[in-house]
Amino acid sequence: MPLPFLTAEPEDVALPHDDHDRWRRPYRPGPWRVAIGAVLLLIASFMLLATMIIAFSGTGSGAVICLVAALAVVAGTARMLRGGVWVSRAGLRRVSFFGTRSVPWSQVGEIRTVQQPVRWMGLPRTVQGQALTATPAGGAQLPVLFTDHGADFLARAEAFERAADTIGAWAEEYRAVPAGAADAPAGR
Repeated sequence: MPLPFLTAEPEDVALPHDDHDRWRRPYRPGPWRVAIGAVLLLIASFMLLATMIIAFSGTGSGAVICLVAALAVVAGTARMLRGGVWVSRAGLRRVSFFGTRSVPWSQVGEIRTVQQPVRWMGLPRTVQGQALTATPAGGAQLPVLFTDHGADFLARAEAFERAADTIGAWAEEYRAVPAGAADAPAGR
């Protein structure tokens, strides 16, 4: 049985759908994010088994509490796995565990990779690394999009560079052309 999510992704392979109006993550979730999600879902399955045992023993309130806790773990895991940077023709979307922020391409000034202290796997410990940042064309400061020491790119420098280049290409393609630039003669 082929498992395409475990194989190496060639650089020139298109994403499963070419509809640029749909939100999509231009990179695959990293092995750390997937492994943490798998462990959490394993814990949730044991919690659901405990729910069934408690329900058969006749304690309804205990079963309900255990079921709610298991469903909370499943929902949290789904939210964690969905996290990251998503792009579409409409703009750039950063999905974190507690919130989602979308910015239209017209408000994104520059996408660049910078060397700075970054959080290791989202923990308070910082290390020197690379971060993909978006400078706003005007308005509030945008948070760091992702780093090379996050759950998606830890020990995957090539994947980090490919994802940063892909998001930069999306920004160049869909950013609004300034007024008057279309009227200027080309090559002068």
